[in-house]
Order: sequence, then structure tokens, then C-alpha cells
Amino acid sequence: MGILNVTPDSFSGDGLAGDLDAAVRQARAMVEAGADVLDVGGESTAYWRAGYQPVSADEELRRVMPVLEALRAVPDVPVSIDTRKPEVARRALAGGARWLNDVEGVWDDGSMAEIAAEFGAPFILMHNRHEAQYSDVLGEVRDELLAAAARAEARGVRREQIVLDPGLGFGKTGEHNLELLRRLSELTSAGYPVLVGPSRKRFLGQILATPEQDRVEGTAAAVAIAIAHGAAAVRVHDVAQIARVVRVSDAIVRG
Repeated sequence: MGILNVTPDSFSGDGLAGDLDAAVRQARAMVEAGADVLDVGGESTAYWRAGYQPVSADEELRRVMPVLEALRAVPDVPVSIDTRKPEVARRALAGGARWLNDVEGVWDDGSMAEIAAEFGAPFILMHNRHEAQYSDVLGEVRDELLAAAARAEARGVRREQIVLDPGLGFGKTGEHNLELLRRLSELTSAGYPVLVGPSRKRFLGQILATPEQDRVEGTAAAVAIAIAHGAAAVRVHDVAQIARVVRVSDAIVRG
């Protein structure tokens, strides 16, 4: 899954807000490099950054809808809408997106699940917490994601639509993120496909002492470990490099 940020304040410095041509060029490059899905987001989810400001649904739609329209010209590859707002999810799915990536999936009141059920869209439930406090991070993340999946199924989402994401970096310390990767098989064994998004995350910078744009090797290591522990998909910025890591990791782990 290639990350296509159409925001002015992406934590990784890759935001393309207002530059439609650049967004389409990046999308084409990602597809050519091996992206199977493009994840379009119009609101930064870097809640921890100083000065972070949420945006309205209208502003988020103003950013993402022209991109979704333009991506119809890109060779057939599913587009995911990365959002926490039901209004944005519905408009985006009606406007060409085919996946729904709910970045606050464990807090969904049912609205997002009902939209996913209505459109039959693959539904990514991402774990998120406002405070990084756990007694057992993997156990609690697993339990909360499975509870969210059960609620989604009760709202009409088919089991085969659901993808779980442990939410690396969202309400987790660096050590929490490492433990989630170390014990990921305890989540992947639950029976749902698991998506992992370690790309350029702060915990990699804490280990490597590098800025966001210089964490491709750290991302690669996290991706390889995630695949070894059963991850079905990874969400990344550096598609060309990580697609190669994925192919080799798959060949080793899955034959």
C-alpha cells in the first residue's frame, strides 16, 4: 500500500496538498514501482506534533476529492481513503475509492462500519489510543481490534472485508511499537489479514537517529519482521525499495 498524502503538514514531509499533477505523478510512480493499493489521506494523523490542527470534513473533502477523480486515469489499482470522518468516507467511496482505512477503528460508533457494509469495501480497522498506557500492549491491542471487528460484523460488514492494523505509533511508545512487531504473530493468528504501517515512524528515528526521509532501511527491517510474523500487507512511503523487500521476504517466508 503506497501512501499518498494530500496534506500540507505530513509528518514525513511528503504532503502534496493542492498539487494535483504531483499527486498523480506520485501515484503512477508508486504503481509502476509495485504498489497494489494507493492510500489517499487529506488530514494529517500526526497528533503528537506541536501545533497539530485537525481539519473540517469540508476541507478534507476539498483536498481528497479532486485526487480521487484524477486517479481514475491511473491504471486499475484500488484506492483507499484514509480518514476518521464518516462524511469523508461516504463521499470518497461514492467518488471512486474502493477501500476504507479507518484510522480510529477501535472507537468507531458504527457509522464507518455501516458505510463499509453499504459499499462492500475492504475495511481497515486501525488501533489508536490517546495515551500510551498499557499493561500488556499486544494483548490489549489484539483484544480491542477483535472487539472492533465483532462490532463491524454486527453492523453488516462481512468478515472477509476486515483488515486489522495495530496502529504503530498511535498511542504507543517506541518500545510498544517494537513489542508489537516482536509479537505480531499473536495478532496475525487471530484469523484476519493484518496491515502494518511502520514507514518512517518516529520509533525508527529513535533507533537510527535519522530524520523522517532517511529511514528507509529501518522501514525495510520492520517490514521484513512483520512479514515473517504473518503480516498480509504493509503501508509505506518508499514503495520502490520496500516492494523489493516484500518480494524477497515473501519468497523466504511463504515460498
